[in-house]
Amino acid sequence: MHTPSSIPIDSIDLMERACLAFVQWFVERFDASQKVGIICGTGNNGGDGLGIARLLNDWGYLVKVWIVRGPVKETDDFRANFTRIPGKVTVIDFVSSQEDIFSDRHILIDAIFGSGLSRPAEGIYAQAFQMINASGKKCVAVDIPSGLFGDRHSEGNVIHADFTVSFELPKLAFLFPENHRYVGSWHIVDIGLSKTFIKEASATHYYLTGKSVRKILKHRLTFDHKGNNGRALLMAGSYGKMGAAVLASRAALRAGIGLLTVHIPKVGYSIIQSTVPEAMTSVDPEEAMLTTCPPTDSFDAIGIGPGIGQDERTLPALKDLFLAGKPLVIDADALNILGSHRELLNNLPEGCILTPHPREFERIAGTWKNDFDRLEKLVTLSRETRCVVILKGAYTSIATPTGEVFFNSTGNPGMATGGSGDVLTGILTSFLAQKYSVECAAILGVYLHGLAGDLAARDKSMNSLIASDIIEFLPSAFKDLVRE
Repeated sequence: MHTPSSIPIDSIDLMERACLAFVQWFVERFDASQKVGIICGTGNNGGDGLGIARLLNDWGYLVKVWIVRGPVKETDDFRANFTRIPGKVTVIDFVSSQEDIFSDRHILIDAIFGSGLSRPAEGIYAQAFQMINASGKKCVAVDIPSGLFGDRHSEGNVIHADFTVSFELPKLAFLFPENHRYVGSWHIVDIGLSKTFIKEASATHYYLTGKSVRKILKHRLTFDHKGNNGRALLMAGSYGKMGAAVLASRAALRAGIGLLTVHIPKVGYSIIQSTVPEAMTSVDPEEAMLTTCPPTDSFDAIGIGPGIGQDERTLPALKDLFLAGKPLVIDADALNILGSHRELLNNLPEGCILTPHPREFERIAGTWKNDFDRLEKLVTLSRETRCVVILKGAYTSIATPTGEVFFNSTGNPGMATGGSGDVLTGILTSFLAQKYSVECAAILGVYLHGLAGDLAARDKSMNSLIASDIIEFLPSAFKDLVRE
């Protein structure tokens, strides 16, 4: 490994940095009245645990260490940290036949295995996992919960951590719903690895941060006018679902579109005119649903789906839209129509953005065995359709036709509310019309959507969030992104 100045560093010194970073995180959250039990393996993760034990002892914590000795050989760094343990710290071998061995501890630290585990834990390791999980004690994992695979589906025994403190970057496994019960609340600490080295490392999976997303954002120029800030068409709404059209339209405008036209059924004319006065309207011949696609030549991008319903009479409009060859955002009921007519996936113009939630994704891509299998299906769908696919949810994933996947760092559970996806559709359509590339529009749109939701939750409470709040806080999200 290398420091930020690219000077080589010994592994034992890098381990000391990791231990210091972990302990700094720990002492900020748990005071020294908490008796700590650290369960170590004999590899480098166990070496981390021993270093943490020494440092916590220096901070005045009452620390006891159990060492789980199995087939894994002691590493040099484990032995080095073992020799540094002060006499005040009790160190004993883990014996599975003993009961309630953790009864006098308030917090347990899992340092048995790191991310190098290649097969499910067995024997004494599995017994240790079971005893930790059954103890009822709060558990903090070092780097990754023991037993959890970082880059593939996990089976067998896994530590159920309340907190996971990992180094430099999150593991892929942290970002999937199936592993939340193991990982708990995860936190990343900096141990001083070269940022240039990390940036230049070969990868296909990326975790979005404000620093990387900020570089994408365009800035208005002095002589800009509405005509060169993008012209977008939104095809949205049906009887009883005009709210979706309103939300998507207002979001598109707040995201900076120069000119917006909304194609709606007749029933929605007065609604749009009165609630979104900044938008122009195009009215479908049908009273309650969309049945036609208006002329598209004057538009830079088109969004379709929010609230349109799944009536078969809408299908011709969708087919005509595909023939127009414009950059598209396809969401909600438009995706459900695609799910019922999967042959249309072959007709998608190159460079579309598809925005399914998990159920909509399942209708298009089929079922999956686990979340890693779902990721493979996501990458395959993006590659085969030549479209960017945004799979919505916690850590929303953005797959590109080149096989890259970007995981979002913004957003919160309060955004799991009706209309949130319609807001995202409006934002994405706006960015596409403003001539962002399809990948940049997706990344910027997803990040800002989540950031606006975070700011809204901070101001209003996560428990009471509604989709309109996300639109309200979009201007603040733009400001925050620029400031970061």
